[in-house]
Amino acid sequence: MTSTANPAPLWQPGPDRIAAARITRFQAWAAERHGAPAEGGYAALHRWSVDELETFWQAVADWFDVRFSTPYERVLASSAMPGAQWFPGATLNYAEHALRTAEDPARAHDAALLYVDETHEPTPISWSELRRQVGALAAELRALGVRPGDRVSGYLPNIPQAVTALLATAAVGAVWTSCAPDFGARSVLDRFQQVEPVVLFTVDGYRYGGKVHDRTETVAELRRELPTLRAVIHIPLLGTQAPDGALDWSAVTSHTPHDTEPVFEQVPFDHPLWVLYSSGTTGLPKAIVQSQGGILLEHFKQLGLHCDLGPEDRFFWYTSTGWMMWNFLVSGLLTGTTVVLYDGSPGYPDTGVQWGIAERTEATLFGTSAAYVMACRKAEVHPARDHDLSRIKCVATTGSPLPPDGFRWLHDEVADDLWIASVSGGTDVCSCFAGAVPTLPVHIGELQAACLGTDLQSWDPHGKPVIGEVGELVVTNPMPSMPIRFWNDPDGTRYRDSYFEMFPGVWRHGDWITITDRGSVVIHGRSDSTLNRQGVRMGSADIYEAVERLPEIRESLVIGLEEPDGGYWMPLFVHLAEGAALDDGLRDRIKRTIREQLSPRHVPDDIIEVPGVPHTLTGKRIEVPVKRLLQGTALAKAVNPGSVDNLELLRFYEELARTRK
Repeated sequence: MTSTANPAPLWQPGPDRIAAARITRFQAWAAERHGAPAEGGYAALHRWSVDELETFWQAVADWFDVRFSTPYERVLASSAMPGAQWFPGATLNYAEHALRTAEDPARAHDAALLYVDETHEPTPISWSELRRQVGALAAELRALGVRPGDRVSGYLPNIPQAVTALLATAAVGAVWTSCAPDFGARSVLDRFQQVEPVVLFTVDGYRYGGKVHDRTETVAELRRELPTLRAVIHIPLLGTQAPDGALDWSAVTSHTPHDTEPVFEQVPFDHPLWVLYSSGTTGLPKAIVQSQGGILLEHFKQLGLHCDLGPEDRFFWYTSTGWMMWNFLVSGLLTGTTVVLYDGSPGYPDTGVQWGIAERTEATLFGTSAAYVMACRKAEVHPARDHDLSRIKCVATTGSPLPPDGFRWLHDEVADDLWIASVSGGTDVCSCFAGAVPTLPVHIGELQAACLGTDLQSWDPHGKPVIGEVGELVVTNPMPSMPIRFWNDPDGTRYRDSYFEMFPGVWRHGDWITITDRGSVVIHGRSDSTLNRQGVRMGSADIYEAVERLPEIRESLVIGLEEPDGGYWMPLFVHLAEGAALDDGLRDRIKRTIREQLSPRHVPDDIIEVPGVPHTLTGKRIEVPVKRLLQGTALAKAVNPGSVDNLELLRFYEELARTRK
């Protein structure tokens, strides 16, 4: 896809909006102070940010007034990937920056957090109260013997206590890690056992979809199987007493003499902040370690410049604590923004619920998944008709590429003057490679541009950059939030193999992308599940976008298999909407849709009805393990059972492989 294929933008910002954008002011300031180009708009700023990488990141640190308690020797001591060394000599603290707004008397009593559960009544937590709770909890963690580098874990939903626990952990210099309580015990242990936490924050249960889900037995199993725990802190979300040997949340946040002023441990720039986990569909999930300083700078840039967030904004992203977007959401505090936490089902009591939350909380940036947008379209939800969404400036989507119909639907059903930001990045960097730019137009089906400081390129198999062609997503310079390491990977082998095996010294992410001749980006899906018919590579996302326009198709999954005889089998699995039947007429419509909207090469060899499409625990379709099952790999070897939302669905594909032999 190039700009000639889709020349007219769906939306473009007016002169006033461009002038008011923080990125515009940053460019003018950086031109005066750091030699950035004053003219040429975003394209010139981006080119400068990757050509003058050290100067750019120094400018970001200066612009956002990053507090270094000891100065840095230089910005980038080594640009090697992996192993880049950022801001050596510097010390700082992430939580100190996240709570800085509480120091302003004019804002101390404003809402830092707005918490919403399935009752949909927002509860505010002020900046001063959040800071007080973080101070109290950090003092308690220190009293429990938690020291810098120790791991602190949370088995928690998206509630204010989770934010407090993360910030208190960071204040101490300990390392945070979390899982959502819809994860079963095995999934949690696959993650937490790797990092050996000394403290576990838990809930007794949670409410989801109008139902109460008790988690006391799961918590008991976690306590038994995590022998490194020194303390368990119980949050009574369902009102139960703390189990024997556990501390109660209110006791550790309300009754300490040190509960007014947090003490922020000053740690080296590359000191671990948190551990995130890959979906880990095969083998144990990768335990990805990111640094206090790296996340601080990357999130200042991403949230303050690309998302254009500031003190007047309210930032709502539908997420859980098991997804990197939760960590990204919490970092909204860095920009003085009110962060909206929603703990509940994305579709209860009806599909349009997230728009209601956006209305009730007066969200200015509303983030959700592309799948949710498409579900709203299919369910004929009318957000602007049914809700006052006048405060929303931007709707952002991630998780998977937003199909063209999703762009059109948001434009038609939310607002015609709506900034639509489809963004793409990864847990691996806890940020975006490409996406939101408030000063650029939005073209249907495209991400606006590569992000500042990110030398994003599309490479052919020979390592040659291509424009207007599908290639591998690579990043040719280091980003501060790239992992400092994987946990339990002492020689870095697993880290190197994950990103640097194909192109040594260059980050290869595993996505197919096209960079258009105007600098926008199109995501085609994962390259590790590539479809390759007659020598032509295709992304699965293109097929999903076409097929799932049909009202009979709830969801689909396409797999390409190289067969022993040299043949190639490409089945399309379809999960049908209620009442639909996979008859010859529907098969013909599916094939015709793909042939007309994509190409004859994309038409599958077989269309097979399935009871459901399996996903990772963070909601991504599982393609590679299904491919392995169809190639005859045993289920136990093809997938990590603790990483899948519904293991029983995979048995269908395992049985299909047996019947095809």
